[in-house]
Amino acid sequence: MVTLSLTPELLAKLQSRQPLLWLNPRLGQPLPASAPSLELIAAAEARLARCTPLMAALFPELASSHGQVESQLMRAAELQYALGGNVDTEGAWFIKRDDELPIAGSIKARGGFHEVLAIAESIAIERDMLDPDGDRRVLATEAARKLFSQYSVTVGSTGNLGLSIGVMAAALGFDAVVHMSADAKAWKKYRLRKRGVRVVEHEGDYAQAVAAGREQASAAPRCHFVDDERSALLFFGYAAAARHLARQLAEAGRVVDAAHPLFVYLPCGVGGAPGGITYGLKALLGDHVHCFFAEPVASPCVLVQLASGSDDPVSVYDIGLDNRTDADGLAVGQASHLVSPLMASQLAGVFTVPDDQLYVQLLALKTSMGVEVEPSAAAGIGGPGWLRDAPEGRAYVRDHGLDMRDATHVIWATGGSLVPREELHRFQAYATALAHVPGAMHKAA
Repeated sequence: MVTLSLTPELLAKLQSRQPLLWLNPRLGQPLPASAPSLELIAAAEARLARCTPLMAALFPELASSHGQVESQLMRAAELQYALGGNVDTEGAWFIKRDDELPIAGSIKARGGFHEVLAIAESIAIERDMLDPDGDRRVLATEAARKLFSQYSVTVGSTGNLGLSIGVMAAALGFDAVVHMSADAKAWKKYRLRKRGVRVVEHEGDYAQAVAAGREQASAAPRCHFVDDERSALLFFGYAAAARHLARQLAEAGRVVDAAHPLFVYLPCGVGGAPGGITYGLKALLGDHVHCFFAEPVASPCVLVQLASGSDDPVSVYDIGLDNRTDADGLAVGQASHLVSPLMASQLAGVFTVPDDQLYVQLLALKTSMGVEVEPSAAAGIGGPGWLRDAPEGRAYVRDHGLDMRDATHVIWATGGSLVPREELHRFQAYATALAHVPGAMHKAA
């Protein structure tokens, strides 16, 4: 069993699946010399902007947004009050509604769409079908589809990234292939196949599905593998969300500066999406933004990697955890090789969440605001409570000299709008049943 530099106390808490808040001791240190250029954030923003006419042409549901794939920022006062928060002492809560992102229905649309668009642009320019400054709507023509049908786009996924990559690639005419673990959600496999995506199922977990996809792609000509663990194109597609969030906060009258700190709580699987958003926000807002990841108690892969202090990959299996959680989008045993070194100096901390708490939180969101999400998307809801109630959270606030009265808290809801109604009802029924088990709600919360 690998213990590395994990303290005995931290190791014991992790192994017992005790919810905890871990604070990153390296926050604020310089980024590694290998850190990708911040100019790539601007490049991703520019790509997504110039492709909006193409997106509107491909997907009728984007007509009203003129091809922009974005989500609303919703004030969450009702949720705040329901969970014991106080706007006068801790600032205002908001929900970032990536659960309702169009087409793919999750945060993965940000990185997934960006990478497939980048692939399509590159191929079309190389084959003299597209001028570098030309109208991207040419990529939606029959000639483009014929060209792209000669190429395949492959990804390994627990579901949501597969949906975003598969749907986007298939819409452009690529041979789209998604490698998934056999126990991935059946409805996600169904949606992919309905869109013309080939789904390849594998025994084992997320990492094994990714490895199988990577191996197959390496042996195939004209095949692009979207590597969730290492892709810079995915990463900067997520990072591009930062500027739009900053505009939304300004429109809501929320200042972000030393006297008005911003806290962002992001559900985390392999780390690409929350890591990219954190990277973009830190580039834009610096020390005024404090990002925390939320991970299942069975799958805290980023926490384990960062707390280990190791440059070598470390897995939750190495400390005796089984990576089994109802938060299927967060069921990842080993953190991204690209993201972990960057988060070592940028991430404020990680808090862990038991499965029952995910259900308690998604029900609180439903009953207080009418918002329905999947379990993994509810992971960040407990973030403000950790800062308010836990000794570690209060110490973080004190040590950073933060005045919480004018703080803004953004809870990132990462998926749920494509979940079948019967599944959403099942989530809520289970959470309601917890309320009738003596002590269960208290334990979960």
